[in-house]
Amino acid sequence: MPIIELVILLACLVLLSNVLSHYLVAIPVSLIQVGLGLGVALLLNVQVKLQTDWFMLVFIAPMLYNDGREFPKQELWELRGAIFANAIVLVFITTILGGFLIHVLIPTIPLAVGIALAAILSPTDPIAVQSISEGVKLPKEILHLVSGESLINDASGLIGFKYALAAAVTGTFVLGEAVGDFFYISLVGLAVGLALITIIQLIRDVLRREGINDIVFNVVLQILTPFAIYFIAEEWFHASGVVAVVAAGVLSHLQNSHEGEDAPELRLVTERVWNVVVYLLNGIVFLILGIELPAATQATIKGAHTNTLHAIFDVLIVWGILLLIRVAWTYAYMLFNWLRHHKKSKPSLRIAALSGLSGVRGAITMAGVFTIPTVIASGKAFPERALVLFIAAGVIIVSLVAAAGILPLMAAKSLPFVTRGSSPDEDDTVLAEEPDDSDDGSGQLPQLTYKQARIYILQLAVQNIEEHRRPANQRAAYDLILDQQFQIRRLEVASQTADELAPMLTDELELRLVALNGERAAVREMIANKQTSKLAGQVYLRRVDRREQRFLQATHRQGLPTLRSLRLLLSRAMQGVRLWLAPGDSEELRVALLDIQREASKAAIKALSQYLKQANVDEQQFDRQALYHLIVHYRNRIENAKNDHTLSRDDYEQQLHGLRIKSLGAERAGVQHLLESGQISLRTAAKLRQFINYSENLLMLNDIEADED
Repeated sequence: MPIIELVILLACLVLLSNVLSHYLVAIPVSLIQVGLGLGVALLLNVQVKLQTDWFMLVFIAPMLYNDGREFPKQELWELRGAIFANAIVLVFITTILGGFLIHVLIPTIPLAVGIALAAILSPTDPIAVQSISEGVKLPKEILHLVSGESLINDASGLIGFKYALAAAVTGTFVLGEAVGDFFYISLVGLAVGLALITIIQLIRDVLRREGINDIVFNVVLQILTPFAIYFIAEEWFHASGVVAVVAAGVLSHLQNSHEGEDAPELRLVTERVWNVVVYLLNGIVFLILGIELPAATQATIKGAHTNTLHAIFDVLIVWGILLLIRVAWTYAYMLFNWLRHHKKSKPSLRIAALSGLSGVRGAITMAGVFTIPTVIASGKAFPERALVLFIAAGVIIVSLVAAAGILPLMAAKSLPFVTRGSSPDEDDTVLAEEPDDSDDGSGQLPQLTYKQARIYILQLAVQNIEEHRRPANQRAAYDLILDQQFQIRRLEVASQTADELAPMLTDELELRLVALNGERAAVREMIANKQTSKLAGQVYLRRVDRREQRFLQATHRQGLPTLRSLRLLLSRAMQGVRLWLAPGDSEELRVALLDIQREASKAAIKALSQYLKQANVDEQQFDRQALYHLIVHYRNRIENAKNDHTLSRDDYEQQLHGLRIKSLGAERAGVQHLLESGQISLRTAAKLRQFINYSENLLMLNDIEADED
């Protein structure tokens, strides 16, 4: 497949995987991506010629640089010793001890090959580690320890793999040379990364002082930074590009930059662009992993000398060895910390096991293992190459499945398991679902979640629009209110449990059926009194029947919203085609339908009012928000059905703009009130204000585009 078509296909599959993850919430998006990649490889015979040099440059360099940028400054400094011990000593122990145990338990794998396999399986996915650890509520020091370790162990694991692989190929190993090369490529890579990021930052500062502060230019410069640093470190200095980009990312995060004050837009745009880049790159990495699985496993599956079930058992053995080493190391660290600081809480084997299970393997392992040559220096075939590829691919899959399946059972409360590319706004999702228990300094604990606070400020916005609604701007007001009401209803549905949602939907369905019956009665009366044509009345009644059918299906048979939306769009498209193909009186029919819509909507509101006044109906039992939403819906239909052409499109847009500005002001005031009353934290207030800022910026952008047109 040509490279351009392949890139487009992979990008589309990344989007598809995240759509599927919305419905398959129990399955990590990374596993979905692996499955899609495997399906594409088997069904479409898609292949990717994986080469470590370009794979590391294009995918690993920018992702590790971004990981370094996002690591917390204080924790990185406080745990610097433990992090480097984990990244170097733990990798060394995993490589030597793990390689020896692999050789002992799987005798067909030579010692040097076992050491190489253990080395390439040492690196862990830092974002997977962090998301899992946060979800199972690991202690902060353990969380930052395993997260920081996963930033650096990529380099040490690759270096260990390089020398173990060289020993397996040549049959010789010089310890002094290996140690010397290790220190050279690590220290020089560190120095190159720090030096280059310092130079780049100086250049950016000089350009900014010279007035070259274009947002797009600076964002592109930042995105290209890790590629340049990795390439220069690898090609010019023959050092570790991985160490260089990690060091550069950490230093760029530690430096006191005035970007936030001087160019806040640059900071915001840069972060969003990085989210998009990492989202795509990491998704493509796991897709490539799935595509490469057949190539990694087919030799073992088809080979006569190796039993497939026995090979799967070997995968579990290797994964178990790595797990036990990580658990023992974490427990030893906790024990040392307990003895050193005389803490009351004793080391927990459960916490150590959780930390061990969080060691998810991924891109680095797959990229490295495919560099294993097919022959050694003597010309013989590389020993057990097919089995090593099978084991490496199997351990990656098992580590993902174990993290997704076992951790929620061991944890009292867990968050969704994500990796780098799961979602660029995953932090927003967590914030929206979890109440913030932090103290905001007011002496009160916040009571509202992000979604509850959003509902509150949107209700204030609706109230503000109602206050500024006049006969001249009713159409714009009701359009805007209806839009706000749809947002409120979506947030209410998303924040309710299944038990809470059922009675709310039942009440809404009952009210909608009353309104629809009111519409039917009004249309039939209009036909009987010859206030409209029989054709127009029948067309409108069929529309009412279809709306009723959709409501009943949505309540009793919860399908995919996307499929329901697709059916609705197709239905509306067919109606438009029929009107277009109709004879010359189609305009007359359209006007008649608008008249019916106006009168039927008035009748629906009247039917709701009469229903609620009945003696056997308790008005308080119904959700007031659902009732208000339904009334606004019909008032909006009345306004849109009026044959008033005196209001131009520009005047309508101006009215809409003025009301939106006023409603945003009400939302800002609502956020301030919630913050001052202690009902939300500073973090939640910041997210709410950020959302309002985005809405305001979009409003201004639309105005600018309209002026340019």
